[in-house]
Parts: sequence; C-alpha cells; structure tokens
Amino acid sequence: MRVLITGMSGFAGSHLRTLLLEQTHWTLFGLSRVAPTKRSSARENWWQMDLLDADAVRRFMQYERPDIVIHLAGQSHVPTSWSNPWQTFETNVRGQLNLFEAILAAKLTPRILIVTSNEVYGAPESTGSVPFTENRPTRPNNPYAVSKVAADAMALQYRLSHELDIVIARPFNHCGPGQAARFVLPTFARQIAEIEAGQKAPLIQVGNMSAQRDFTDVRDVAKGYLGLIKSGRAGEPYNVCSGVPRSIQSLFDLMLSMSPVHITTETDPTKLRQVDTPVSYGDNGKIRMETGWHPSIPIDQTVRDILSEWRDRIRIGTHTQFGPRLTQS
Repeated sequence: MRVLITGMSGFAGSHLRTLLLEQTHWTLFGLSRVAPTKRSSARENWWQMDLLDADAVRRFMQYERPDIVIHLAGQSHVPTSWSNPWQTFETNVRGQLNLFEAILAAKLTPRILIVTSNEVYGAPESTGSVPFTENRPTRPNNPYAVSKVAADAMALQYRLSHELDIVIARPFNHCGPGQAARFVLPTFARQIAEIEAGQKAPLIQVGNMSAQRDFTDVRDVAKGYLGLIKSGRAGEPYNVCSGVPRSIQSLFDLMLSMSPVHITTETDPTKLRQVDTPVSYGDNGKIRMETGWHPSIPIDQTVRDILSEWRDRIRIGTHTQFGPRLTQS
C-alpha cells in the first residue's frame, strides 16, 4: 500500500507515521512545506509543497498514485483562528479541496480519511446535550470550527457526488509527547520544567481552568485513525475520544503533583477565549463498535510523559515548538 499523510511531520502525523512503520508494511509519503532532511525509514518519503498549490498537489497525485490518503494538515489552533480567520479557513478548506480535485484528475480511488474536529459540535445547550454523538447538528462557535464544518461537509459532498471512499474522523482534544508549546498541557509542562530548573519564578499564569474537555493520548488517537482506515464506513463520521470530561484544573493539578516544587497561579485575562465552551466530551460508541478501537493509555501516563519530555527539552536547551506551520493536532 502507498499511503499519503498530509501533515506527517506534525503532532498527530508523526505519531501515526511511527505506528504505521511499526505495524504495517506500507510505504509512506509525507507532504510538508518544510520537508525533513533525514528519513527515519526506507519506507518513508517526503514531498515539499504547499497544499494550497493546486498544481503541485495534482502533480503529486499523478506521479505517486497513493492507495490511501490521510489528511491531517491544517491550522489547528483555535486562538489563532480568531486573530486570522481567513487564513484558517483557506488553509483548512482550500487545501482539502485541492486534494479531492487532484484525486479526481488522476482518476484514483483511494481510501481517504479526513480529520475534522469535535469543535464542529460547538457548546452543549444543556447538560443533557452531552456526550456528543455523531448525529448531533453542527453548531460552530469559533472560526476554526467553521472551517472544520466546511471540511466535514465537503467530505460528505465528494462522497455523494463523486463516490470517493471517504471516512470522517472527528477527534476531540488529544495530547501527548511532541505537541506544540502553545497548547494547554505542554504550556504547563514547559513552565513547570523551567521552574524546576531555576529558569523561571514559581508562578504560572493561566486561563479558564474550569473548562472540561475530552482528552485522549495522541498515541491512542493514531490507533483510532488506523482502525478507521481499515474498518470505517465510507461517508460516515466517527468521534475519536475517551468519552470522559476532565477539567483543565484537574490535569494541571495532576501535573503539579508530579513536581517537587511549590507553584502558585494567577489568571491572565489574555489567555481567556473570546467564546469558550464550558464542557465538551464525546460518545465513542460508534468507533468502538465498528472498529474495535478504544483508548488504552491512562491520562496520568500521558501527563507524566508530557512533563518528562519538557524536562528533557529544558535540560538540553531545546525550546523550539514542534511541527511545521501546516499541521493538525
């Protein structure tokens, strides 16, 4: 099998790459604006391109002719979508459109996994509205969510209009080693590691800590994507989630319990979202029933691994964020 993974050098993409190299004999192709200089396997190949370049995407499809397409690339940071909504919409919608049109132009019939987001569901109207199931109407409440509703609808339209073999994944929050520092758990881990190393005062500024989210380890999420590639039904959306709501405060407290230092917090108004969702979590019954997937990594292991990673990064002086600009998390 020849497998295209857009965003393969990003957060979820890098974990999916590792999983596929370990558990399959597939040949992998990654698309990135900045391709890595070294390959980790002889079965790994890279094309340097921008998905917004329709001609480049068309040339790739004509030449490499993948059997499987996994679309992870995109602008995935909700706060960034508020500051630059058009860039978010264009990246997340036009890039996917170029992929579909290139597949049609090359007369290919690959299995396609389109990764959108739980953000398409928006905020629950009441406590009885959660957990979110896949048949809930979309109610986007931020620009990123709007772009993912459009991507979700486009995937269904190309399934219905062109009979493309498309499966839709709607992942909820996923976390783990390798996530960019601008996301909430690595932000905490970086600052705790800096405090432990004596590089920062023992104070962390925080945003809305009462918000509850559905967190799944990214390594489990990658397994969910593989399950959907193998067993998902074309045209169907699937929640990829733990089904358990956890407050940001509880995860922060868990991380603090793993540190020997005493740390205080204060609220930073700039870290509060313009529109926030008090609680969001999903029902994973559909993906469990149809693929056999279920999350297996405990949340305390995930939190410990994130903190350990940042301790190592601070120790060796590596502070750069992970992944290129065009990544899906």
